[in-house]
Amino acid sequence: MDIKSYITGFTDGEGCFQISISKRSKMKLGLEIRPSFSVSQNKRSKDIIIFLQQYFKCGGVRFDKNDQTYKFEVRSIDDLMKIIIPHFEKYPLMTAKQDDFKIFSEICRLIYSNHHLNQEGLKKILELSRGINVSGNKKYNREDLLKIVTR
Repeated sequence: MDIKSYITGFTDGEGCFQISISKRSKMKLGLEIRPSFSVSQNKRSKDIIIFLQQYFKCGGVRFDKNDQTYKFEVRSIDDLMKIIIPHFEKYPLMTAKQDDFKIFSEICRLIYSNHHLNQEGLKKILELSRGINVSGNKKYNREDLLKIVTR
């Protein structure tokens, strides 16, 4: 079995590339941008979550009592740039999740090169993030976040 392609296929079905944006008054521009890659499974399938962490050699595993799932999650920008993104560039996703991945990796590159620390870079990240995880609940409307950045 080609385990690297299997991991990509598994991620196509069960993974998530997410950009979280929070208001943070302590941040110079008032916003904090946090990219993360995660895969969740019911507690019956905990072994695959542990396997993913061992395969990627990064991230963490946690249990959610509410929905009885284990989640493998990577938040470190270094690990995202050096481990996660290269894997999915070499072994591309086959579903619409590939579109999310492309946006996600572009945002990660902007963060990695510190563009999130200036107004123009943060505005570009906010604009790009409109197209990722559109079905998820967003706590803040992007227009309101743009107002914070441009004040």
